[in-house]
Amino acid sequence: MNPMATPDLEDALIEKIRHLPPEQVVEVADFVDSLAQRHRDQSLTDAAARMSAASFQAVWDNADDAEYDKL
Repeated sequence: MNPMATPDLEDALIEKIRHLPPEQVVEVADFVDSLAQRHRDQSLTDAAARMSAASFQAVWDNADDAEYDKL
């Protein structure tokens, strides 16, 4: 369970969903899927940035570019 979500909030959301017509339940499911995909995409982007940081360190930390670091 998400640490930000509480059982009461989850129960309230489930209850709201139960009162929706089926076509809107499908929309809710699509929306939840898109949120999850966005989270996965961001996690992959963050991981790729962390992995490449060491490779770029020599490029970023050099005397020629030191003046740009001050901007």
